[in-house]
Amino acid sequence: MGKYHRYRFPHPFRRVIVVVEYSVVPILCYQILRTLFLPTTLDMFLCILFIGMFVMFQSKWI
Repeated sequence: MGKYHRYRFPHPFRRVIVVVEYSVVPILCYQILRTLFLPTTLDMFLCILFIGMFVMFQSKWI
């Protein structure tokens, strides 16, 4: 367990983490489609950010 394991946070903050975890996948799908059709620098940055968040949640870093 790392220093920032999700069960060490207060209960309301853990709820926020769970909500963000479940909402990352639909937002990521939308952002990938948007990046494919209208690529801008901001879209690329957001796509990389959401992919990073998805990887962090899947590998239990958060």
